[in-house]
Amino acid sequence: MQTSHPGNIGATARAMKNMGLTDLALVNPKIFPSAEATSRASGADNILSNATVYSSLKDALEPCEVVLGASARIRHLGWSEVGPKKGCELLISGAKSSKVGLVFGRENSGLTNDELELCNHLLHIPTNPDFSSLNVASAVQVLCYEIYSAVIGEQVIDSPEVEDRPATSQEFEGFFDHLLKTLEKTDFLQLYKTKRLQQRIRRIFYRSELNRTEVNILRGILTAINNKIDGLKR
Repeated sequence: MQTSHPGNIGATARAMKNMGLTDLALVNPKIFPSAEATSRASGADNILSNATVYSSLKDALEPCEVVLGASARIRHLGWSEVGPKKGCELLISGAKSSKVGLVFGRENSGLTNDELELCNHLLHIPTNPDFSSLNVASAVQVLCYEIYSAVIGEQVIDSPEVEDRPATSQEFEGFFDHLLKTLEKTDFLQLYKTKRLQQRIRRIFYRSELNRTEVNILRGILTAINNKIDGLKR
């Protein structure tokens, strides 16, 4: 996410190739492509050449059903927080049937709260509390190793049916926008118009880990409520 130092992009590509991962997405990198990135990749040039560059994190995550945001800081807005082992298990399970995403922030400031809003879970790597800041490429290496280790010891299971798969980021955002517009019609958000309230509502549904069928059911309910409200206004 908005990587400042191209060397970190190269080191990330190298860490990914070491552990058998290939799909690198970059959001507004400051310098890319770069000779320094290629040098630090040390043979993982194919991952760099196949990397996809996006203009926004939301665009990058659209097809993903499970998204984890890595953060060095513990947040206090009700995010579902997981450690490296649990987080990587969630990614591996989701990857059997769909795209998943592991998001890393800027070198100097990490991910913003608004960016973490697009993630299902906050992933925190425990470190020495007196020196807790990890270089982004180091954090990537730790989590790539966790993924690789978990895959080695995993048994293959059947993929769920399409309708039972977790909702993609795009599907969830469509539902949440539908929900907010409905709440505005009922005057709920006009009475309690705060960003913090919207964040808490979002976390409620993220913790539910909605699948595609459940999102469609909820949107059907919202449509029925909207139709009733519109009918009363006539």
